[in-house]
Amino acid sequence: MSRFPAYRPRRLRRTEALRHLVRETRVATEQLIQPLFVVPGRGVEHPVPSMPGVAQRSVDRAAEESRRLADLGVPAVLLFGVPETKDARGSGAVHPDGIIPRALRAIRAAAPELVLITDVCLCEYTDHGHCGILREREVDNDPTLGVLAAEALAHARAGADVVAPSDMMDGRVGAIRAALDTAGFDHIPIMSYAAKFASGLYGPFRNAAESTPAFGDRRSYQMDPANADEALREVALDIDEGADIVMVKPALPYLDIIRRVKERFGYPVAAYQVSGEFAMVKAAAAQGWIEERRVVHESLTAIRRAGADIIITYFAKDAARLIEQGRA
Repeated sequence: MSRFPAYRPRRLRRTEALRHLVRETRVATEQLIQPLFVVPGRGVEHPVPSMPGVAQRSVDRAAEESRRLADLGVPAVLLFGVPETKDARGSGAVHPDGIIPRALRAIRAAAPELVLITDVCLCEYTDHGHCGILREREVDNDPTLGVLAAEALAHARAGADVVAPSDMMDGRVGAIRAALDTAGFDHIPIMSYAAKFASGLYGPFRNAAESTPAFGDRRSYQMDPANADEALREVALDIDEGADIVMVKPALPYLDIIRRVKERFGYPVAAYQVSGEFAMVKAAAAQGWIEERRVVHESLTAIRRAGADIIITYFAKDAARLIEQGRA
């Protein structure tokens, strides 16, 4: 008799075809969202140095890129806007002809099948770079809620399919839900940044979105990375206020949070593979230290395996190509 048990796991690892047959977790293009940064002007495409392959694009170029993404099968984009001018209240965020409303209309015409998701926050629009209205040097929670609700309403009127508040103000999901419902947009879902941690991985994004705080940091409203139970309380609050999809951000350092949120609530869970995660892979690959394609697939698989239904990633376009090549 053999010294080994009857079950030998290696039997199902011998060929690529066998491995595919028994694969437990799959990443599909239909689960990916590509973030886009929209800036003023025309014909503008400024590469972001800390994010190779990512660029700030004017409305016309963002529409062209959205058409390319749709052709690859990427189902959705998440839009971040940089306005022409900024002020202390982030007035550009609520303008009906602001940078995001213009982008929504142009992208809808270029790629009508895309799901258009808009970031709802004030950090890109304020001259101080914080996510709300200031009282002295502190973000004043309650007065900020009305501005965020007005921003979400402006996006809905311009054609957004989903609004995604990322500010982490207390009560913002409820304020946005009430504003949308009152204005007849009760069909618009809210994807809340429910558990958004005060991470050190946001630096490249802040360059791309031109949203670096002029002073201090965002730890008074973003979550302490050490707190997991608090993340579940945050998610519960957002669901109670009307969130339809809940997000964990960043992704890879918080796989445990993704798992706990999915198991506890059973709601659609999005995970944001943030700019620092993207930049680290790109930098290491450029040095020849890792194989980019393998690491991208491995990291996306890990996020899915943890329980994410949706992945927001700057690799969406590249991953869609790789997935299509795998099918071919």
